[in-house]
Amino acid sequence: MNDPIYGIISFPHEITYELMDHPWFQRLRRISQMGLSHYVYPGAVHTRFHHAIGALHLMTRAIYSLRDKGVAIDEEEAKGLSIAILLHDIGHGPFSHALEYTLIPVDHESISLAMMQALNKEYHGELDLAIEIFTGRYHKSFMHELVSSQLDMDRMDYLNRDSFFTGVAEGVIGYDRLIKMLNVHENRLVVEEKGIYSVEKFIMARRLMYWQVYLHKTSVATERMLLLFVHRLKEIILQNDKSYADPDLEMIFRNKSQELTSVLPLYSSIDDTNLLMSLKTATKSNDPLLRFLSHCLLERKLFKIKLDDNPIPIALIDAIKQRLTQILPFRTDYTNRLVIAGVQTNYAYNKVKDEIHILKKDGKCEPYSQVSEYSSHYSISEKHFVCYPQESLYPERFFAK
Repeated sequence: MNDPIYGIISFPHEITYELMDHPWFQRLRRISQMGLSHYVYPGAVHTRFHHAIGALHLMTRAIYSLRDKGVAIDEEEAKGLSIAILLHDIGHGPFSHALEYTLIPVDHESISLAMMQALNKEYHGELDLAIEIFTGRYHKSFMHELVSSQLDMDRMDYLNRDSFFTGVAEGVIGYDRLIKMLNVHENRLVVEEKGIYSVEKFIMARRLMYWQVYLHKTSVATERMLLLFVHRLKEIILQNDKSYADPDLEMIFRNKSQELTSVLPLYSSIDDTNLLMSLKTATKSNDPLLRFLSHCLLERKLFKIKLDDNPIPIALIDAIKQRLTQILPFRTDYTNRLVIAGVQTNYAYNKVKDEIHILKKDGKCEPYSQVSEYSSHYSISEKHFVCYPQESLYPERFFAK
């Protein structure tokens, strides 16, 4: 297959192609990789399907590179690694992270694992080793680090891919050199000392991409609008108003089962299109809040957002609510819900958990935080925000029944 980032790519294990053809994996074609970031960066319309294929390609290259250095990875382990990275994001819901915990109160990693376990039964145990690697239970712990760590194939692909599709050059990393600098020392994934500058570039690129792309203020406001829309839609459905309900969304909102495996068939039928159709039908809803939000999202009449290094004063939030109550034709409780306050946190590198380790020329292995001179990598940055409808931006039809 032809990937826009890596060119012509192929994979050595037939089962990966079989898994790609499975309906659960094909669903990833309808799950946007970057949520609603295309409202800011119009080119960011790639999907979780693209990302999973790209991560698999990088894993294939990493396996070859480590084998060339004498790291023991047999064919079964290579297959397990390939399956684990291919399916690592299969549990994402509509618009990826934008609606995490919203349709069902479980993170996407847990859903991915449940889906892998279900697929393992369908494939008569062929995913046993992949699941061990994915969960970190396999005795060769460096294999889990290739799938999930601070320098894994997942992050390498999404930084390059998201940078490419957004056009934000700051996210470009030297993935080829990083992979060639990987090694294994005492069952731990390490980077050889001569690759330390590539690691520094990787961490800085991640930090910049979070502030410039993933946590861009317009993306934050848009995703909060979508979240508010979904919460209101759920309330209306549970009040037995089915007029504008997508059948699959209605079923999952009404679901009360605590068993994740029992919800998987329904969950796996839901993707971005269910939400998009709900947005379109909601423009004719009798509920003024739902109707207003659907128009705003579909026509990109987005909320204004203010950012600050310090918490947003309560007095300012109350003043915004009071002003909007006078301007917008909503009940006070509806207007209050349209003013959304929160905080976004960004840290590029965690020196407390799962540090990247550098293998020095003398054979010693040290944590990256003790070798690098860039202390800014370890700082945690917070941005407080409040977002709310802009004044005099909305046509009358946004409010009319």
